[in-house]
Amino acid sequence: QVQLVESGGGLVQAGGSLRLSCAASGRTSSTIAMGWLRQTPGKDREFVAAITTSGGSTYYVDSVKGRFTISRDNAENTVYLQMNNLRPEDTAVYYCAATKYSGSYYQKFLWNYWGQGTQVTVSS
Repeated sequence: QVQLVESGGGLVQAGGSLRLSCAASGRTSSTIAMGWLRQTPGKDREFVAAITTSGGSTYYVDSVKGRFTISRDNAENTVYLQMNNLRPEDTAVYYCAATKYSGSYYQKFLWNYWGQGTQVTVSS
């Protein structure tokens, strides 16, 4: 099992920045990628970004490209999501996730492990 704990959410004005952190523990050696997905009420969970644990390849949904950056610190088993130029439409609960499978990280079903989520609210 892998445990994930997010931190860093909050309230920010449009155009501002936040950095989310996700600390992983447990059998982290079994995971090949970590990522962030987000969800708003009444909508399905949406892929945001992912990073592989080996080569550091990164993936982003189009709507955050150029604004969000995912990075990792393997020694600390921590993944970060730096979010710049935030928009009201970025408001959501952000979930950290990890997977032991390769495939399309854009698909929610690929992710095995989930954190509890952290709220990000962007005011206009």
